[in-house]
Amino acid sequence: MFSTLASLARLARVGFVLAREGALALVEPSALPPGPPRWGLKLARLIERPNVGGSAERLAAALTRLGPSHVKFGQFLATRPDVVGMRVAADLSQLQDRMEPFDTAIAVKTVEAALGKPIAAVFRVFDPPIAAASISQVHPALTHDGRKMAVKVLRPQVRERFTRDLKAMRRGAELAEQFSPEAKRLRVTGVVDTLIRSVTMEMDLRLEAAALSELAENTAKDSDFRVPKPDWELTARDVLVAEWVDGIRMSDLAAIEAAGHDRVALGRSIIQSFLKHTLRDGFFHADMHPGNLFVDAEGRIVAVDGGIMGRLGPKERRFLAEILLGFITRNYRRVAEVHFEAGYVPAHHSVDDFAQAIRAVGEPIHDRSADQISMAKVLTLLFEITGLFDMKTRTELVMLQKTMVVVEGVGRMLDPHLDMWRTAEPVVRDWITRNLGPVGRIEDAGRGVMSLAGAVAQLPDTVARGERLLAHLEEATARGFALDADSVAAIGRAEAARNRWGNLALWLIAALLAYGIFAGL
Repeated sequence: MFSTLASLARLARVGFVLAREGALALVEPSALPPGPPRWGLKLARLIERPNVGGSAERLAAALTRLGPSHVKFGQFLATRPDVVGMRVAADLSQLQDRMEPFDTAIAVKTVEAALGKPIAAVFRVFDPPIAAASISQVHPALTHDGRKMAVKVLRPQVRERFTRDLKAMRRGAELAEQFSPEAKRLRVTGVVDTLIRSVTMEMDLRLEAAALSELAENTAKDSDFRVPKPDWELTARDVLVAEWVDGIRMSDLAAIEAAGHDRVALGRSIIQSFLKHTLRDGFFHADMHPGNLFVDAEGRIVAVDGGIMGRLGPKERRFLAEILLGFITRNYRRVAEVHFEAGYVPAHHSVDDFAQAIRAVGEPIHDRSADQISMAKVLTLLFEITGLFDMKTRTELVMLQKTMVVVEGVGRMLDPHLDMWRTAEPVVRDWITRNLGPVGRIEDAGRGVMSLAGAVAQLPDTVARGERLLAHLEEATARGFALDADSVAAIGRAEAARNRWGNLALWLIAALLAYGIFAGL
């Protein structure tokens, strides 16, 4: 009870801050049910501060005032335009996870506690932080053997604060689903649950190190992309040590040109690398904004910060590849069929009608360069179609779509005339040829044979378990099911309680009848 009240109090504070900073101006009244929700919105807007600025400034001010966990929530919602809408998602994508750094002395104590040795025994130099975010901050350091490293240190008490705030967010999502069918369709509680899992993993820096290690292994043979490798001996739950990246920030176009790098080639490389990771490996960096991307001296793209990663299974990868190829070749019927084959669209809908809707999305983007295409508009249309055809939200696909928009934005920044679809086509065709062609079918058949062999090998154990279960059922049928003393006592208490309520109901009925009789006299 106390926990619920505390969550409601935190939600009330969130509502007040959002209203005070003017963030509720982003809510469209017509999207709310008539009656109390719309009246509440009007009342809440009465307490707005004057001169609160544009929509992005309002959201940034409100979420920053609410604290690190809400900034992280805002950044996460930027990946879910299906939930908050493209306009709000665009504003949230500008939200910078930049916090005031905590004291270096605290960071030193955290490192020493995590590694179990004095800081001087680990690093010859440990400098003040160069970047601070909601969960951690990064310090440059130099090891005794001369290696320059990036040391990420978790904020003090961050787990406790996030646990409290995320619990309140979960309660708010439950309330939204109770009162809004659209919130239920969009699985708002699932959105918060995904955030909770993501943040929980992000607050164990060993898991981020594992993500970087896996991505490094997957891209070891790629000539145009790499990630910094973690130092496992110096990594713990609260500390991550990885190689320092000497490179040019992707957003510094003047420095990239001055260093002699080919911006057009980099733009093509960023998109094709992302698609390779997604289709080939099923594991991709889901936070590839310019602040996390560098260009090294050899012209390779270096991605840092593996806190947010995405993963796709074989089914989702095939879905993505066929969807992209369908758009590239304008085969909208096949795009529609893939949705139905994957079970994403309920079978009672028409494939032809869905293909017609997909055509409305695909036709406007063909034969145009990236500077003429609004991927935000494309995604908006896709999400509208999702609602029209009762397609349930697929979290991993929505994150993928949002990351594709961010990656395309980086590519367009490097090359304003980049055509994402023509750039994507070679990677998509190679994957489909390799995995859906003769070789891929033979490999699928081989995996199927192995699975069947495994099932056959387990058949004797399965039969034995079935025989034992059948013997137990026959014995129970003959002798009856035995209950222990605790079960019998529990049944007795339940029966007694039911009798008490039954008697109370009878007395209540009798009283009402008596009242009716006397009232009639």
